[in-house]
Amino acid sequence: MIAKDVEMGANVLIPRPELVNLYGCRIGAGTRIGPFVEIQKNAVVGRNCKISSHTFICENVIIEKEVFVGHNVTFVNDRWPRACDAQGQPLGDGDWTMEPVRVRRGASIGSGVVVLAGVTIGENAMIGAGSVVTKDVPENTVVAGNPARFVRQVSDIE
Repeated sequence: MIAKDVEMGANVLIPRPELVNLYGCRIGAGTRIGPFVEIQKNAVVGRNCKISSHTFICENVIIEKEVFVGHNVTFVNDRWPRACDAQGQPLGDGDWTMEPVRVRRGASIGSGVVVLAGVTIGENAMIGAGSVVTKDVPENTVVAGNPARFVRQVSDIE
């Protein structure tokens, strides 16, 4: 389902629009979105990105232009999630602290990666498949593992 409040640039490609869940987000021109992707309100995906299938982009995630997001990538925006308060009452939208996540231009995120709240992934950085990103990743850096750790500079592999 693509909600009416989604802002899309020109030539966004969603081959199976019935298999996505997009609402209250912005999608840049030329971006490609695979099936079974959810992009929540107040998320932004820049132009010419590739968002692969089964990816979850939650509220307050900003993905700049020319970013590759592999299959089954999950972004997290709450460092301390809870369903209820100390008295057992369900928590609502205003009862938690959302921390923004930012993915800078040209970064690549491998399949199965989890990006935790408050993290910035630098320009042209590469995240190895299956990694858990718990802290900022500098530009032009390759990281991998759980937690994701420095592997090499991007220039060492190109």
